[in-house]
Amino acid sequence: MATRNASQGILADENAEAREGIVELLKQAYFAELETVINYVTNSTNPDGLRAQEIKESLLEDVQEELGHAQQFAARIKELYGVVPSSVDFVAQQHALAPPTDQTDLAHVIKGVIEAETSAIELYNKLIDVTDGVDPVTNDMVIAILHDEEGHRRLFEGFLREVEPDSAR
Repeated sequence: MATRNASQGILADENAEAREGIVELLKQAYFAELETVINYVTNSTNPDGLRAQEIKESLLEDVQEELGHAQQFAARIKELYGVVPSSVDFVAQQHALAPPTDQTDLAHVIKGVIEAETSAIELYNKLIDVTDGVDPVTNDMVIAILHDEEGHRRLFEGFLREVEPDSAR
């Protein structure tokens, strides 16, 4: 059975090149979210100390949300005629989220989260720009996910001010 593409919009044949570019960005976002899940599980388990519990609980809550984002990106990749990549294609990027040697170093964990969220925000803003006026479905989805990521970053900026009062952010 032949695939019938839409006559207009992102699924139209004449938008194949734009669609492929969007799919590549969605794959980056997909892997970023999955890597975040791995690192948030790690950093919701390892930290020790008096202030660690609130940070660990926050990260553990975020795991399900980040996994949901990855699932949304995967579904959209498929809807745009892409193929969702496997772990064979994965390359770790979030080196700042590797657990610290000193498990009481909460500032390290917090700064890693802020860096990861900032990277996601930058990628999602790029996706929003690329899809604006071209792919409203992806655009709307990424705007909603961007809202979540901005909230996560803001929360962890507050945690950083608590553990490092001199840090001006």
